[in-house]
Amino acid sequence: MKTILIALDQNEESEKLLEYGQKLASKFDSKVCLVHIATPEPDFVGYKVGPQYIRDFRAKELKEEHKYLVDLAETLSRQGIEAQGALLEGFTADMIVEESEKLEADLIILGSHKHSFLYRVFVGDTTESVLKKSKIPVLVIPVSD
Repeated sequence: MKTILIALDQNEESEKLLEYGQKLASKFDSKVCLVHIATPEPDFVGYKVGPQYIRDFRAKELKEEHKYLVDLAETLSRQGIEAQGALLEGFTADMIVEESEKLEADLIILGSHKHSFLYRVFVGDTTESVLKKSKIPVLVIPVSD
């Protein structure tokens, strides 16, 4: 297992995913790629961009999300694990699978959140979608909401 992709949200549950990823990476001497999928730009999903202050706010958000990934990658590096972070924009499940293919990852680690039936109907379920689309093993870690 040369490369492990860990899909993270910017929340406390990410620590649980990192813990599993760190253990596996240490055991198999794997490289870790931390991936966070940011909400797409409004233009991407068909909306016109608003005033400049909205664009500035969005840029600040993306910068903070990128710093979060860089900090986590540096933490893993200090533990002797080769790590990098990637901040991507797009539809979450599609981007996770595409990035795993691009990196030739051997494993995807992601969290499973419990959502209501209506949420899954209208928004979808990232975990289920990744499981259907991925050609490599996916380790799903239950995390609380």
